[in-house]
Amino acid sequence: MTESQSLPMNFGGIAEEEFSSFDNSRILVWPISYEGTVSYGGGTGKGAAAIIDSSRNMELYDEETDAEVYKLGIHTLDESPPLEPPERMMNSPYGRAKELVGSGKFIAMIGGEHSVSAPVIRAHAEKYPNLSILQIDAHADLRDTYDGTPYSHASIMARVVKDMRIPAVQVGIRSISVDEARAINQLPTRIFWAKDIVGRDDWWDEAVDGLTENVYLTIDIDGLDPSLVSATGTPEPGGLGWYEAIGLIRTLARHRNVIGMDLTEYSYDEGQNASAFLCAKLIYKTLAFVFEKETTKIRNI
Repeated sequence: MTESQSLPMNFGGIAEEEFSSFDNSRILVWPISYEGTVSYGGGTGKGAAAIIDSSRNMELYDEETDAEVYKLGIHTLDESPPLEPPERMMNSPYGRAKELVGSGKFIAMIGGEHSVSAPVIRAHAEKYPNLSILQIDAHADLRDTYDGTPYSHASIMARVVKDMRIPAVQVGIRSISVDEARAINQLPTRIFWAKDIVGRDDWWDEAVDGLTENVYLTIDIDGLDPSLVSATGTPEPGGLGWYEAIGLIRTLARHRNVIGMDLTEYSYDEGQNASAFLCAKLIYKTLAFVFEKETTKIRNI
């Protein structure tokens, strides 16, 4: 058995209770196993567990922030199981999300399909005023309904910007229906199309400037190019690169108050360890940026 295989099955493989218990932790990692409305590739129901497993192989020192964010405490919650029908699945995480948001800790939810972001966002919106959403995604997800339900993974942002009236900035979009295209100008959202931003970094500030003081970050991993993450339900070509996504998130964290986040739509596929590891690393890097001012520096003490 290797050293990483012997580590606890929690995010980061954190063995020390002082850095992994609920009471001692500033950050909660919340896995939600659900893929009840997937419309193409399956596997998102097993995605969160696979990401947590892969995270045990990460280095917990982040070279860019020169810190170990896990020492603020990262507690991994029990996985929330799937429920049917979709409407019931949306209500159950909402109640749990309200409890967790009320704890004052930072929530990093791991899906599961993207639909499970809606109840988590709703709970944050009830606590934090002046909230907006930064979405990294290949798809606009602005359909009123899809496959007969308004709770589809293809309708998550419709629930947010239409029903909750939370403004959004949507980044990396490169797949949209004609009905969504017709509705964009009537909605409180701005799209940064992948065709206009890939390969550039001069748009990061503009994207962040379009957000309010408090921001919830939702990452559908298909927002990245499938050459980096092929294990996702609908791997649209032409997405963001690693450093483009990281640069945007770094800019966001340094100029806005990020109050919660999620990463969704990794589809577990046996043998696709690179995709799961990337997801784990992206979550950890995001946490490092969000808490950069609170962490102890290693090289520059």
